[in-house]
Amino acid sequence: MKIGFSTLALFMRSFEECLDIATDDGFKLIEILCEGPYWPRNLLNSAKGLEIFSSYDIDVYLHAPTIDLNPASLNPGIRDETMFQLEETLDLAVKIGAKAITTHPGLIHRMEDRIRDIAKQYAVETLTKANQYAEEVGVIFSVENMPSRYAYFCNSAQEHAYFLDKCGCCATVDWGHANTNNDPESFLKLENTYYYHLSDNNGKKDQHLPLGEGTLDLRLVNGVKRGIIELNNYEDVIKSRNILVENSKLLQAETQ
Repeated sequence: MKIGFSTLALFMRSFEECLDIATDDGFKLIEILCEGPYWPRNLLNSAKGLEIFSSYDIDVYLHAPTIDLNPASLNPGIRDETMFQLEETLDLAVKIGAKAITTHPGLIHRMEDRIRDIAKQYAVETLTKANQYAEEVGVIFSVENMPSRYAYFCNSAQEHAYFLDKCGCCATVDWGHANTNNDPESFLKLENTYYYHLSDNNGKKDQHLPLGEGTLDLRLVNGVKRGIIELNNYEDVIKSRNILVENSKLLQAETQ
């Protein structure tokens, strides 16, 4: 397994600091959370420091901005801005040589079936256009599953599969989100999963706990090709990385 971490754990640090830390600790992947100082529009406009990425042997992914954005919004202005920022994230990926970007599928704020049905259609339309742009620029476009809540799209493996099919995109499977579902194992059956987000929780709430401190069955993580540890602090990232390594050794011993 190639293991990396989200810059959420080092938020506000410079790209050089994040890449140096990843290299020193032997990580092969890093996912940049494109919020705050890493907002794609600002980075593209300044174009300063982006050349740093070519100096490191680390695969880079981007998590597109999602705060206040929504591909499923009933407000066309919000959908348009969401699409614009997805394109900017893809442009940034091209600029720095990132292999893939991940985004959320959207949500509703009024809990009615008719609203959800309309918003679902809008989400698919927006994300399909984004995936088409991603194909044009040569970057993997990946849609993430969400916690098991009615307001969120892709809150089950079945709905996640529907989005992947309709949008033609890849999947990012978030095991923390999947663990709030009654059948987290069903997410292993998804086709076109490009990489995984790794965290733990109590099975009810998306708590972003270190691996091994919640109810996630770590056997589900075994065999994952690419995993991004998505936690709030770096000490927990290292703790989770060590759990992954130890878990892999134990499972190998059991099969021998």
